Amino acid sequence: MMMILLVCSIILITTLFLQNRSTGKKSNTPKSPPRFPLIGNLHQLGRHPHRSLCSLSQRYGPLMLLHFGRVPVLVVSSADAARDVLKTHDRVFASRPWTKITEKLLYNGRDVASAPYGEYWRQMKSVCVVHLLSNKMVRSFRDVREEEISLMIEKIRESSSLPLNLSKLLVSLTNDVICRVALGKKYGCETDFKELTERFSRLLGTFSVGTYVPWLAWIDWIRGLDRQLKKTGNDFDEFLEKVLDDHVDGDRDGTDFVDVLLTIQRDKSVGFQLDRLSIKAIILDVFVGATDTSYTLMEWVMTELLRHRECLNKLQEEVRTICNGRSSVLEEDIQDMKYLKAVIKETLRLHPPLPLMAPHESTHDVRLREYDIPAGTQVLISAWAIGREALTWGLDVEEFRPERHLDSSVDFRGQDFELIPFGAGRRICPAISFAVVLNEVVLATLVHQFDWRLPVESTEDQTNVAESTGLAIHRMFPLYAIASSST
Repeated sequence: MMMILLVCSIILITTLFLQNRSTGKKSNTPKSPPRFPLIGNLHQLGRHPHRSLCSLSQRYGPLMLLHFGRVPVLVVSSADAARDVLKTHDRVFASRPWTKITEKLLYNGRDVASAPYGEYWRQMKSVCVVHLLSNKMVRSFRDVREEEISLMIEKIRESSSLPLNLSKLLVSLTNDVICRVALGKKYGCETDFKELTERFSRLLGTFSVGTYVPWLAWIDWIRGLDRQLKKTGNDFDEFLEKVLDDHVDGDRDGTDFVDVLLTIQRDKSVGFQLDRLSIKAIILDVFVGATDTSYTLMEWVMTELLRHRECLNKLQEEVRTICNGRSSVLEEDIQDMKYLKAVIKETLRLHPPLPLMAPHESTHDVRLREYDIPAGTQVLISAWAIGREALTWGLDVEEFRPERHLDSSVDFRGQDFELIPFGAGRRICPAISFAVVLNEVVLATLVHQFDWRLPVESTEDQTNVAESTGLAIHRMFPLYAIASSST
């Protein structure tokens, strides 16, 4: 016991000595909260890092330097600072850091979202933007969206005015649409697949100690993280292999993403070799990314509408007026639904699905404002904090008020840094149009077809907006609501 205490004391004293020497050197870095030896500021992340970091930034500024173990982390918490990072110095911060999670689950960064900045990433992004997520491709899957929304409406009607698990319904709808578009068929009814996707999403948001404090990597092994990552990565790889084999062996019309990618591979039509591993990584990106964020946004929209009856009534009036007696919402109707778009913007402001977005990493030293940022610094853009800037949004930033967007030109497609739930710059999410059209038509249909209310006996519980933990932040508890036909 004494030997252990002695070793720990030596390590602590050495670390403090080295830290004092390093802090004694002149450096012009952003302000930092005090940190512990070895672990840095990791203890300050808390259960909900986006909230903890927002609180810290109010004291230390919109550009704040933390240390997660040995890794310097720049936290960006204002629209102006985000503009400097994602526009002025976009190329410097366009890369992604390596983590144990991306290595084991995302083919070691072979996907579009986590690939380091470089030629490979440019090639994979061009495949997605041109061949998978173009406006033409988005329009081509209109029938899929309409069919799945019709099935959802039938399920709601069958609830017979009983409390309905709306969260579960939205997860199922999103999963079915994405499966059909990306993989060619629905897998949502298969228990093993549902368990696999839930396990995968949960692990994506897990914190890996060994990534930031290598000498404590044994903790990941002890708590079973290494084993879970390996098993889940292998299980998903086996599933994707089966999907690819089914497409190669089957007689298909080339209407889903896998067909498109296999055609590109076979015809070598993009000027470079698209291998099997890259195809699996791209499909994994589209499926996991689109499913989690889309249903999360719709769940938060319905939560806020049910908590603010006046907003729900105003949206219903707009949708039903524009549909003018028709039995369903057409995608063409959406462009005239200004209040619907305002509701979605306000929800994205208050509840961005990825509140800290995917991390960036500087590829070389850069002067950011008056600060020196060294190469290898991770950057967290807090979309959650940016959406709560009083200078931008007013003193009522915590209130759900869609009207604030009706006379505002601020949009979420990467040009206005006051609202960047999908990112901006080179690493902006390429699937914005793909996700938004589904969200808009689903939400418009829900309020068009039904009148909604919370179960009377559990109203207080249902308005609880406690957040989950993980990468994508949705409700901690499912949203139950009662739907009654509007006709």
